[in-house]
Amino acid sequence: MAPLSWTPSFSTRPPSTKYCLLSYPAPNILLVTLNRPKELNCMNSEGQHELEAVWRWLDEEPTLSVGIITGAGRAFSAGADLKERNKRFSNHDVKLPTPTWGSAGLSRRTGLKPVIAAVNGLAFGGGTEAITNCDMVIAASTASFCLPEVKRGLVPFGGAPPRLMRTVGRQRAMEMVLTGRVIPAPEAERWGLVNQIVEIKPEEKGKEGEKVVAAAVQMAQMIAENSPDAIIVARQGVAMGWESAGAEEGTRLWTERWSGWLHKGENMKEGVRAFVEKRKPRWKRPKL
Repeated sequence: MAPLSWTPSFSTRPPSTKYCLLSYPAPNILLVTLNRPKELNCMNSEGQHELEAVWRWLDEEPTLSVGIITGAGRAFSAGADLKERNKRFSNHDVKLPTPTWGSAGLSRRTGLKPVIAAVNGLAFGGGTEAITNCDMVIAASTASFCLPEVKRGLVPFGGAPPRLMRTVGRQRAMEMVLTGRVIPAPEAERWGLVNQIVEIKPEEKGKEGEKVVAAAVQMAQMIAENSPDAIIVARQGVAMGWESAGAEEGTRLWTERWSGWLHKGENMKEGVRAFVEKRKPRWKRPKL
């Protein structure tokens, strides 16, 4: 994984975590590593709520601009913990206490700040559901994606089907949710589900996580160099198109909700001033 190279001074306290690791590989960047490698990073109910708390903290902490999620070991995430689910079913408890923001606290997340998925290995079930609502996806060439729920009498209720419809189109979304077929990373990139493929050579087996996280950190740094309040507002503009609003209606709602907040801050003036003075901007952290 990427080395710890930033010692942050937070305004708010990070949540305590049991099933994931929090680290800070570069200024203003949070790296969340799912840490159940023996279980292929499958997510139990407690771990799901833990992750939602982490993403809420990302939004609240002014020193952070971008989040990255990856998995320890050879998997990104094999999805929900079916052993836990089977135990609940045996106790006639069919409704799992899932977080408001869905699988990994991401698949139905709205949020303020961008999250990049660094997919180091297989992303099945809830793992794929989580990445469908990430802002960017960077995957190892050996990674794979799958929604196998129909093979288990289940369906992906975490929000993936309608999001896949918008990302990859009706026919490909139907193929994923109705067949449960494994989609290799290069194919997922051609479909538009993945932004960037990190090539893994045979002799680099075991280094997938290190390489894909490094690429994700590089992308996150490109984002974090920009105005922190402009990042939030620009992301909301794209999100308007992700939801049901049409282009013009989305623009109207976006402008009404966010333009005043952006203009009240100092970073818009600072960005223009820095351009005129031919220097790097000195951004201020916005009040969230």
